[in-house]
Amino acid sequence: MYPIVKKRKLADKIFLMDVKAPRVAKSCLPGQFVIVKMDEEGERIPLTICDYDKEEGTVTIVFQIVGASTQRMESLEEGGSFQDFVGPLGCASELTETPLEELKQKKIVFIAGGVGTAPVYPQVKWLHEQGVSCDVIMGSKTKELLILEEEMKQVAGNLYVTTDDGSYGFHGMGTNQLEELVKNGNTYDLCIAIGPMIMMKFVCLLTKKLEIPTIVSLNPIMVDGTGMCGACRVTVGDQVKFACVDGPEFDGHLVDFDQAMKRQQMYKTEEGRSMLKLTEGDTHHGGCGQCGGDK
Repeated sequence: MYPIVKKRKLADKIFLMDVKAPRVAKSCLPGQFVIVKMDEEGERIPLTICDYDKEEGTVTIVFQIVGASTQRMESLEEGGSFQDFVGPLGCASELTETPLEELKQKKIVFIAGGVGTAPVYPQVKWLHEQGVSCDVIMGSKTKELLILEEEMKQVAGNLYVTTDDGSYGFHGMGTNQLEELVKNGNTYDLCIAIGPMIMMKFVCLLTKKLEIPTIVSLNPIMVDGTGMCGACRVTVGDQVKFACVDGPEFDGHLVDFDQAMKRQQMYKTEEGRSMLKLTEGDTHHGGCGQCGGDK
């Protein structure tokens, strides 16, 4: 069992938990994720690692209530536990594999949307620990839905907060803020965008125009987390990839976002899963127990 040692509500339907998982914490790197399971009957839920403490042996996760399983997770309190807490999974951020001196020469901007702030935070924190400063654009629909603002202030070189409704910070979306920064003379060598699929799509359309290389994290489309169910199948350039085993980070200018979002909608129904299995054949991947692709 994996005890919950801390629980905090960050915003409406958004919660943070610190979970005691020493072996997972020991091996964590920014960009990776875990799969949690509440009990024997519970659903496997992939969640990006928000933070980790190797000495304390804890891993921090952030989740948003979007369905029955995450609603059940919300009922867990400090002192409770998860039956399974598997990880770290996925590939670590490419930043961790870049020579430090090269990183220090780069001007990096992160764009975090909504709950996407959670997986952005460990990357910014890791850069800060290496002595590398970066800019962060952090946005949400309203001020009330912003998360981890104080934590991000401690590690970001410059933090720009945006709200769609103008209730706090810059009035507009992350793309509007980036355009404003570039117009005012800021230049960037790399953009890393994490948030809803539609947000990442429009960030990439803008950064392609601005000629800023862009990395996106496709954790929002993961379901099974093992590469077997086919939910996170995505076309990157001319290749078929799976976010959970090949990513979750990819070159955003090569991702077919329209196809990925269409697949997300189809995957929600039994008929849609059957159609995907039929049309994608051997590249669909099976084993999730829902689409029948393993039979």
